[in-house]
Amino acid sequence: MKEARTGGRSFLWPPRFHKWGFRDRKNFRIGMLFLLPWTIGFLAFTLYPMLASLVYSFSIYHAKAPLEWNGIKNYTDLFTDDLFWTALYNTVYMVAIGVPLTLFASFFCAVLLNLKVRGQSIYRVIYFLPSIVPTVASTILWLWILNPQAGIMNTVLSYIGIDGPNWMTNPAWSKPGLILLGLWGMGNTIVIYLSGLQDVPVNLIEAAELDGANWWQRLWHITIPMVSPITLFNLITGVIFMFQYFAQAYVFRGFQNLGYPMNSTLFYSVLLYQNAFQWLKMGYASAMAWVLFIIILFCTLLLLKISDRFTYYAG
Repeated sequence: MKEARTGGRSFLWPPRFHKWGFRDRKNFRIGMLFLLPWTIGFLAFTLYPMLASLVYSFSIYHAKAPLEWNGIKNYTDLFTDDLFWTALYNTVYMVAIGVPLTLFASFFCAVLLNLKVRGQSIYRVIYFLPSIVPTVASTILWLWILNPQAGIMNTVLSYIGIDGPNWMTNPAWSKPGLILLGLWGMGNTIVIYLSGLQDVPVNLIEAAELDGANWWQRLWHITIPMVSPITLFNLITGVIFMFQYFAQAYVFRGFQNLGYPMNSTLFYSVLLYQNAFQWLKMGYASAMAWVLFIIILFCTLLLLKISDRFTYYAG
């Protein structure tokens, strides 16, 4: 064993490891025993399905038939399928428009709910309540709200002289209708923004106020930069969620038998579900799942890469 130096520090090489005693081995066994239920669950319900789906994506697979290897044919068929590109476009539309609108509206509501007014806690509960309503129940409620003949939305619009659209059967308005549904249930994002607003240093706000900064200047130059890590978190989770958008569109279709108006609400996850469980094309659906995984991974890494330009971390 000899002494080595790096960065002005000396250390022994090769390193000398601590020899485990009886208590160390016992503590390790106890720790691994506590981890065992999670480890079994991860291996059985996460890692194995992922590896199996990777194998299925290169195969023709049916639950009642043996596996048949077909190479990359699932992927080549996927990229030449018009429904695939339609579903991907609809999903990207929701990501590009729905996620930024949700972030903006959530931050605006959080700023309002952070004001010191009477009944503040009541307002916060009211804004949060829609987010705990079950997805199916909230979607059925919005089916009624957006009903073109008797819905509240078109009724209110008629009072101000606007002829409301047919939200769910008009391809131009079907996705905006689903975005409205998403905005109604943004309580979780509001709460996350509220927690971030609590950490904005009061002394910075007071110093800016003493220097003559108005409300908008304080918001733009202090509050928004200080909550930018929260914005990054909400942005990434929102993008991941929206790429997997499924339940609302599927319920809209099932409970009103609307189908997909010119495939305008045929989202990626809906098409994946159809291939897997309606048309029983498990290998094709597995290929779709891995393509979606790569798309989400790429978008997440891209957002993390460019986040340094708009994210401020104190200290």
